[in-house]
Amino acid sequence: METTTRKFLIGFDRYVQLDWCALTLEAALESKTTEDVKDQISTILIGAESIRKTVDILKRLWLQPIVGCEDFAKRGVELYRKNGAGAVSPLSWGSAMVTYPFFGKTAEITGRLLSIQGDCSIKEVQRRMAEIYGDRDGIARAVSRVLQSQESWGMIERVEKGKRLVRKATITLSDEQVVTWLIEAVIRFTGKAVSLANLQSMPVLYPFVLDQSLAYTVSSSKKLELRSEGVGGQFVALAK
Repeated sequence: METTTRKFLIGFDRYVQLDWCALTLEAALESKTTEDVKDQISTILIGAESIRKTVDILKRLWLQPIVGCEDFAKRGVELYRKNGAGAVSPLSWGSAMVTYPFFGKTAEITGRLLSIQGDCSIKEVQRRMAEIYGDRDGIARAVSRVLQSQESWGMIERVEKGKRLVRKATITLSDEQVVTWLIEAVIRFTGKAVSLANLQSMPVLYPFVLDQSLAYTVSSSKKLELRSEGVGGQFVALAK
């Protein structure tokens, strides 16, 4: 019930810069607290409510992960320790989609529209999200905040006076452990096994190219497993 309910909560309804995510990752790496992050964010943002809501989003990514994702988040922090600044965008993307399904669903719809049309309007994304979450107050605004955040992370660009979106250059991920962790994030987000053949082109991963033999990468992971279903069908699932 908790997971089902969480999927229909917005959660991610603020503009969040990538360097704020890096700041929070650094705090988790150094065993700092939410208050430490709040102190730093307070030097950037104005207004107690704005600061509180932004810190609430950031702390769930790495400092206070949701139930069942504590080990997943801890391994993400260790990957940051190993890979440094270059891993901030895929790690933040993966954590955001798992922690905030609203973020992931917005990314998925955006990625699908971009792959079909080459570009898309913000209104199109908002309309598709309203069909899923209901045309209620705050949905359009929250979608705008997620897209604004994804733009600041270097994934998309606004054109035509900010009304349409185009994809920026994709980011190639070559570290096997980062790729494995991001695949795990996709499975946690979808809540089910994912076709190996479709994994590379999944819309929710639209900013990234997974530069690995995915069958080998998955089979080498202790957290993932390959399952055969049907004739020649292979699916990736969380290891039992």
